[in-house]
Amino acid sequence: MHAKGNRHGVKGEGGEILEMIVAYAKQETLDPLKGLGRYLAFGLAGSVAVAAGSVLVILAALRVLQTETGSVFAGNLVWLPYVITAPIAVAVIGVLAGAVARGMKREGDRS
Repeated sequence: MHAKGNRHGVKGEGGEILEMIVAYAKQETLDPLKGLGRYLAFGLAGSVAVAAGSVLVILAALRVLQTETGSVFAGNLVWLPYVITAPIAVAVIGVLAGAVARGMKREGDRS
């Protein structure tokens, strides 16, 4: 027995189900991908900023050693500021790699 107010019938119900499936698929795929894209964009921008800042700090340390120490690194010792700043660069890389590893560990704990 069919209700008189039901104009859709089986075909109309099938169309509604298809619309619901498409809406659900969009909700479960496109929305998370948009969020992931934003997350990656901000992460990439932050990584570039931190990398550029780190390079500038290391260059600043090198320039300070070259200019502010006067004649200490003159003559045959002009290479010494580079040798001094190399461990600083390695330490900065180590600190940044440790921060990335901690962040990845936290991300792994969430899932």
